[in-house]
Amino acid sequence: MIELLEELVKWTKVTSIPNVKKLLLDILPKPEQKIAYQASDGATIREVAKQANASVGAVSKWWEQWTRSGIAEDVPVRGGKRTVRKFSLEDFGIEVSVITLANAKESKDGEEET
Repeated sequence: MIELLEELVKWTKVTSIPNVKKLLLDILPKPEQKIAYQASDGATIREVAKQANASVGAVSKWWEQWTRSGIAEDVPVRGGKRTVRKFSLEDFGIEVSVITLANAKESKDGEEET
């Protein structure tokens, strides 16, 4: 019986990968969202926002969307909750850019000039 269940799990995973990858790409279209999602591994909302160069409000909205869509879950912590991703983007071959403060500043400076 256990062997049969293990076989079912194996095939379910293999056949689900393309669907989950598409869902992740649809829900996380921007580099900042991908970074925030990948950083949502138990970190605080401020830590995630800083890594993604996003506002706390934006991350809060993203966390709600991700939880509703099933790609993340809320976990209780003292004084509240945090949102934790269910998947690693790297496992699906989804590249996660690294935003440095220098790159973010250059990007914002460039937007202001145009």
